[in-house]
Amino acid sequence: MKRTFAIAFGTALCAAPLALSPLLAQTVASAPAAKAPAAKAAATRAPATRAPAVRASAYHAPRNNYGQPDIGGFWTNATLTSESRPAKLGNRLVYTPDEVRKLEGDLQDQIKDGNQTRDPNEPAFAKGGAAADPGLEGRFAGVASGTGAYNRGWLDPGSAVMRVRGEPRTSFLTTPDGRPPARKTAAAAEARGFNTQGGEGEDSAPARGGRGGDAAAAGAAGRGGGGGAGLGGRNRANPEDWPLAERCIISFGRNAGPPMLNNGFYNNNYRFVQGKDTVAIWVEMVHDVRLVHLNAKHRTDGIRPWMGDSIGHWEGETLVVETTNIPQAQAYNGSWQNLTVTEKFTRVARDRLLYQYSIKDPTAWDAPWGGEYEFGALPAGQGVYEYACHEGNYAMEDMLAGARAEEAAAVRPSAAATPASLAR
Repeated sequence: MKRTFAIAFGTALCAAPLALSPLLAQTVASAPAAKAPAAKAAATRAPATRAPAVRASAYHAPRNNYGQPDIGGFWTNATLTSESRPAKLGNRLVYTPDEVRKLEGDLQDQIKDGNQTRDPNEPAFAKGGAAADPGLEGRFAGVASGTGAYNRGWLDPGSAVMRVRGEPRTSFLTTPDGRPPARKTAAAAEARGFNTQGGEGEDSAPARGGRGGDAAAAGAAGRGGGGGAGLGGRNRANPEDWPLAERCIISFGRNAGPPMLNNGFYNNNYRFVQGKDTVAIWVEMVHDVRLVHLNAKHRTDGIRPWMGDSIGHWEGETLVVETTNIPQAQAYNGSWQNLTVTEKFTRVARDRLLYQYSIKDPTAWDAPWGGEYEFGALPAGQGVYEYACHEGNYAMEDMLAGARAEEAAAVRPSAAATPASLAR
């Protein structure tokens, strides 16, 4: 079963489906469904201050009809862990057992509070006021205040810390401080001229060196973007200048990637379909489909398709994908023109898929860097639903009308023009 609902995201309106059990996907993503207690026990034993040794998995994926390791099926990357590490955690790759219990326990408290019955006659919250739903944590405050666009029941951010090789990670990034390295001076100056998709947190603006923000800011400030300025600060006069997510072209955040990251809100589900010469990655968020062409060559015609030009090959148990020709609108930490993203997909258990990514741009950074996490298999019977967001909906008309009204007011301050009259 699914619901289709309308959400007011900033000032845009999109329609998106949601499974009736929104937390089920993350429960599976964070720990094997049949072994949740064991996974939690592993988390309590995890070292808190050092990275685990890289070791080969004893698991060998079954082969499909083409003799390839089978990575097909339905997966999710919903999790409480963000790409960048909260600055207060310094160089710690792994959470302590107490930190894990608090993070996951607080989330359950928020769910319990958010599922309480609300008075339907309760007045709307004032713009910039308290969150519409007290059960929402800080990262959702930016989209739950004012109009009261969300309550807890519509959100599926994930309910557990991401485990990689059984260890509860403080970030996807495996750089020493769990944050993107500072860009070269010239590259940082060049990146200031535009906003990019998928900045991670409040410090993601290129003018600040592309450093990712803390997890608390990831939802409201950083995971929004989709090629623009997130939830605010955009030019509403021309829809082609809006963030791509508001135009329903691609997801806010980087669900489709590369690199592929969860968006911190909902619909972080995927379907992998393998062919002899192509792997298709169907992304639930905004219904993107990313094609990986196997044993092919990168295009040389100068065209930069959405999600770039992805070429893959198999190395033993691992699908290796190299993506170039990424469009400027999908820049990552300010990099796009010379950006190469290399991804590795390795099935390490029946219900776990290790995802590793490396970022390379010699004009922006001195050396490659990147991160890793593990997809979890969705429960049997749960898959990818249609995402019914589309460009040109009512919100676009209303925002254009509002822009025309602002323009008229600037020219004729005394005019009593209305958005409705100006829209005609």
